Amino acid sequence: MHAGEATNAYHLCKQLVERGIEVHVLTSIGNVGTADARIRVHPIMQNWSWTELLRARTFLKSCAPDAIFLMYIGLMYKFHPMVTFLPTLCKKLFPNVPFVTRYESAFVGADPSKTGLISRVFRKLMVRWAGIRGVVYSSGTLLRDSDSVIALCERHRAMLIEEWPPVGSKVALIPPPPNLFIASNDGGEARERGRKRLGVGPAEFVVTFFGYLYPIKGIETLLRAFATVSAQRPDAKLLFIGGKVDLDVQGGASYFDEMQALAKTLQIDGRTTWTGAFKSTEEDASLLLHASDVCVLPFLEGVQLNNSSFASMVAHGLPIIVTRGPLMDQAFVHGENVLTCEPKDHQAVARLLLHVMDDAALRDRLRAGALKLAADWFSWETATEKTLTALRPRLSAKVT
Repeated sequence: MHAGEATNAYHLCKQLVERGIEVHVLTSIGNVGTADARIRVHPIMQNWSWTELLRARTFLKSCAPDAIFLMYIGLMYKFHPMVTFLPTLCKKLFPNVPFVTRYESAFVGADPSKTGLISRVFRKLMVRWAGIRGVVYSSGTLLRDSDSVIALCERHRAMLIEEWPPVGSKVALIPPPPNLFIASNDGGEARERGRKRLGVGPAEFVVTFFGYLYPIKGIETLLRAFATVSAQRPDAKLLFIGGKVDLDVQGGASYFDEMQALAKTLQIDGRTTWTGAFKSTEEDASLLLHASDVCVLPFLEGVQLNNSSFASMVAHGLPIIVTRGPLMDQAFVHGENVLTCEPKDHQAVARLLLHVMDDAALRDRLRAGALKLAADWFSWETATEKTLTALRPRLSAKVT
């Protein structure tokens, strides 16, 4: 799928099979696998409803797993509660097999109220079967019966603990590393190739957004900010690396087109490049990031450690302007590894862009801070080892 969660799942599976671990992926019908034959993809689930509980059970028994890893966000599973009881099912099938749930977002769980009467009745029966104590409305038994729960940022961890306080002792913080192949930039070669593809000269300044485009990304803020900047700096160019997301995000279907129309209204379409979707296993997106001078993530909810697009940017050692959220991870330090401002404030974004353009020392400091942030928080080696730690004791013994 064209979704960050899908791409990150692929890269995580790749890390695991390279360590000699046999990986089976249970996913929805229509989702394709990869060219990597070592990752065994099973696209057999139709809608993740109660009627498919038996299908999931049959699949799990056929695999006889040493550990089970669930990537969870309600949106992936049509907000149906069936998936939220999988830890309990797996514990009954395999009492000694670790079950780990990774929350892609703590905002979006199941919504049993949107299912039909029969489904809601079945959920009540499942609650009795699983044991009423510790069952959460939107998370079922994910928090109670998972051996470990992975949160991708501090805000998500705080939300999970608020939802079910006892989970605090088994929540691990593991931000998602970059979702793409990173080209080597020895001697500036990748930057030169990327800028040649863009058709920009050495004196032009490239402002970049990286990631899928849907309403919560706040693209209109960046467009309005760039309109202000470009009126003063004719050497500025705006680049969007990424396309539409396949997940059924509210308003997402038309958002990409609406933002392109806004660029025309603001009369910056001639200075704006939209790449569309890219393949995470190829170098194209990385070359364009190397070609960039500053990145902007104007998210409406603020940037957090869970944003894989941010991980990709810092891996390229780029100065980054981000928006602040209600609970910002302590790893972000304004003026050292990022520049921050409030969401929806296009004038503040414009001021920061002009500051970055005019201050070479600031750019150098932010680049160094970004690379340190990448090493400390977004290494695939570190994230994979932490994930394996959560999947122990049985799986870790199989690492070669």
